[in-house]
Amino acid sequence: MRATNDLLSTYQHIIDQVTLVPGSKSIYDVTVNGDLVYSKFATGRHAHDGEILDIFRTLVGPGVQVYGAE
Repeated sequence: MRATNDLLSTYQHIIDQVTLVPGSKSIYDVTVNGDLVYSKFATGRHAHDGEILDIFRTLVGPGVQVYGAE
């Protein structure tokens, strides 16, 4: 899943675990370090490209640097 790749390539230094929890009817949840980041069930739609990464950026705040940035 592209969202997993985006999260890990950008924030691998602070992520211990990314979990994609599939459900029936293509429903899924994305959790990072045990916290729900995105739920297709709650939104009723697939995430747009980059949306899950943007949500995670908001959750971690502006003080967390992108992996590899100095």
